[in-house]
Amino acid sequence: MPLPTRVRIAEMGPRDGLQNEPKSVPTAVKVELIERLAEAGLPAVEATAFVSPKWVPQMADHAEVLRAIKRKPGVSYPVLVPNMKGFEAAAAAGAEEIAVFGAASETFSRKNINASIAASMARFAEVAAAARAKGIRVRGYVSCVVGCPYEGAIAPAAVAAVAKDLHAMGCYEISLGDTIGVGTPGKVKRMIDAVAREVPVPALAVHLHDTWGQALANLYAAMELGVATADSSVAGLGGCPYAKGASGNVATEDVIYMLDGLGIETGVDLAKVFEAGRFICDALGREPTSKVAKALAAKRAA
Repeated sequence: MPLPTRVRIAEMGPRDGLQNEPKSVPTAVKVELIERLAEAGLPAVEATAFVSPKWVPQMADHAEVLRAIKRKPGVSYPVLVPNMKGFEAAAAAGAEEIAVFGAASETFSRKNINASIAASMARFAEVAAAARAKGIRVRGYVSCVVGCPYEGAIAPAAVAAVAKDLHAMGCYEISLGDTIGVGTPGKVKRMIDAVAREVPVPALAVHLHDTWGQALANLYAAMELGVATADSSVAGLGGCPYAKGASGNVATEDVIYMLDGLGIETGVDLAKVFEAGRFICDALGREPTSKVAKALAAKRAA
């Protein structure tokens, strides 16, 4: 199959990128980051998570963040919700799109959201029905699609079963997450092949972590099968709080650079994403993990 001519990039930085940062990030900084990323041309910027501050303190200001964003026409600002309580709070704060977060690993599901896979699907079905009734779009995530920190390798059939359930309950898109970054192109292709028997490929996205340095290769492999949506995080920020040792998401800058080089359209301005990355890294007092961001910084300093 030929590569897609255009790829939609869903930006994860403000939520997945920041959720595990130990240093509290001010609300105003989060809002500015979101607005900078939208201004760079990213069509989707995941803004926050309506989760308990007890479990994810960094997201305690979720309602304030969502209400403060100056929304750019044509850009979606999905928010993560774990249950009906989170959904109701998100809807009250003006959410127009939500995301639910399932897992292909039974152990990970229990540790991450304190529910079995079956119980989580029942919970999400209730949330999805409530969202549809309010005209709110729902995106679904499947974590641990290649490997799990507790169970090891995950069977592609297990991923396909969860993806099928999420699609059936009304999720317009299913994002397949290599949560601990252990995937290789062959493993990713086998997993996507299995999922594609249950969910149409245009409804699939990939969410790749770069723990073993395979994220860009895995994205290319997914695109060879027709997947045309990729989750990424500015400056390579992020890591799962329930997956010890998992490094950040694949960096948005690195994804754009590769896609630009392939002649694949994204509609995203790399220079503006780079500046947004510098902004949040300065606020966090850290360097980006993005190779492209580091190369651009060195080039500008030369």
